[in-house]
Parts: sequence; structure tokens; C-alpha cells
Amino acid sequence: MSEHETKEPVEAGAEAEHDPQFDPVIKLEHKVEVKTNEEDEDVQFKIRAKLFRFDKESKEWKERGTGDVRLLKHKETKKVRLVMRRDKTLKVCANHFLSPEIKLQPNVGSDRSWVYNVTADVSDGEPAAETLAIRFANSENADLFKKEFESAQEANKNASNENVPAPETTPAKSEDQTKKDQETSAHGADGAATSDDKKEA
Repeated sequence: MSEHETKEPVEAGAEAEHDPQFDPVIKLEHKVEVKTNEEDEDVQFKIRAKLFRFDKESKEWKERGTGDVRLLKHKETKKVRLVMRRDKTLKVCANHFLSPEIKLQPNVGSDRSWVYNVTADVSDGEPAAETLAIRFANSENADLFKKEFESAQEANKNASNENVPAPETTPAKSEDQTKKDQETSAHGADGAATSDDKKEA
């Protein structure tokens, strides 16, 4: 570049003025309320973990996801379920009630994971029996999870007992009705008295 050649002057604020605006093609008039189906539940316990499921066809463990595993207690029924969502996508990878029949078994060769069977996990939409393994950062977290898991099972057991309706009681019979019943049973299983019986009475 020679001494006489100069750069074209740049007007002050020219870059600042270049601020393209694009109007949206579709304007969203109403906000859509997103429901998680967890609105009626309180978080009883939360901890990070990695979840695996046992694939019966390939006979190997497959990773389901990493994220926060939570125990949610329903405000009305008082029942507790386990819900786990994957990081970032928040897709559900575990969703089942903690029934008293579930037993946490130590995973072979690890003091920081548990294996258990669940009869109805609905994380994929339809209830399915699954064998799951859940692994934590350390053995302390694994023990803490086991304690909270079993506590929730006990709470569900008590909640089930409270929701069972009391057996219906039959009203007391009058003395006249009781005598009639005794007479009927004395005349045979079908309760029909013969004509001779009626004459004698």
C-alpha cells in the first residue's frame, strides 16, 4: 500500500446501526403450561445416581441414564414412588411405586450399587417388569439410599392399610327374625317346610 492510499473512513456508529431485526413468522399468543405429573407430590429424598436395566434378550446390563433419583410422596394418598430423569433431556428413565415386596440386593463386587426387581415400571409408558441396578458415587450414598428406600416402603405399607375400607357390618337381627331363621334351617337346607310340618305347627 502506498503512502497516498488511505482506507475509507468508517463512520462512527455504523456498526452499531447495523442491527437486523427479524419478526417471528408465528407469534405465540398463549403460554402453554407444561405439566410433569409431579405437581401433587413432595420430594422426600434426592440423590445423583446412574441407572442400568438388565436386557433379558441379550443377557447384559444396559445403561438407562444418569441423573437425580428422587422419592416423591403424594400429598393425598401419602404413597411414595421413585422417579429418575436423565440429565439435560429430563426424560424419565425410572418410574415406579416402592412396594414392600421389592428387595434391594447388593451388586456383586460393588459396595456402591444395588440390584432390585420391580413388577411395574412405567418409565416407557406401559407397565413392565424390570431388573434394575442403581449405582452411586460412593458407599455412603448407597447406604443412605437404601435407608430412605426402605423407609418409603414402610410408609407405602402403612398408607395401603389406611386406605383399605373397613369391612361392612351387618345389622343385628331382631329376635323374631332369628327364630324364623332357626325354624327355616330346621326344615331342611332349602328352607321349605312340608305340609305335615305345617299341620303339626
